[in-house]
Amino acid sequence: MDESKRGLDDFELRTGISRDDIRRLGKVHLFSGLAPDDLRKLLATSSIRRYPDATTLFMEGDDADRFYIVMDGWVKLFRLSDNGQEVVISVSSPGESFAEAAIFDNNVFPVCASAITDVRLLVVGADSLLRQLSENTQFAFNMLGSMSRHLRRNVTKLHQMCSMSSTERLADFLLELSNAQGGAATLKLPLDKSLIAARLGMQPETFSRALAKLKKVGVESVGHDVVINDMGALLDMTKAGPLSC
Repeated sequence: MDESKRGLDDFELRTGISRDDIRRLGKVHLFSGLAPDDLRKLLATSSIRRYPDATTLFMEGDDADRFYIVMDGWVKLFRLSDNGQEVVISVSSPGESFAEAAIFDNNVFPVCASAITDVRLLVVGADSLLRQLSENTQFAFNMLGSMSRHLRRNVTKLHQMCSMSSTERLADFLLELSNAQGGAATLKLPLDKSLIAARLGMQPETFSRALAKLKKVGVESVGHDVVINDMGALLDMTKAGPLSC
């Protein structure tokens, strides 16, 4: 076995990060532009970990000594109100990072995080992150870009909640999920409807009413399956906004 292959095998055994994982991580915004060897160096002390559904990853106020990238599954970020009710802040899907900003802000997590499916996560320690930021200019710019995208997403969500009806927000979510440009499409909702409702900033009963209103533009729902009979009509509805909440 040559030295380069032995080094790759040692890296995978030590971190659990496979060659396929490296390929996928190279497409994550946080690591874009980094050569595979540079990415392996950056992740030398990181690890892939699996957690079952409903696992608590951290609680608000815990030390922010790590951040995560979702490889497979879904994670919710939330806060607990004074009466113990969950307020979902965001939901992270495969390819998305979360909790990195907390490392630079008082070093504590400002929210709680929990797996909402079985998940496979890349866990990156804060020490490794800070060291690489000082040594790798490309990664430092990528980190700034990643946090900027999180901010822009939150601004967009706030704008949608203020300017779009719940029906329009759900239509926009379905369009984003389908990635189709026209014709018909069938898709499977990746989360329970209550969690999708939370992601879209609405109550579960409001979500159900919005889904019912979308029947007027050819959207049918059975369980987790959604059939969109006319993508163009759904897109036109989000632009024109004829359906109210």
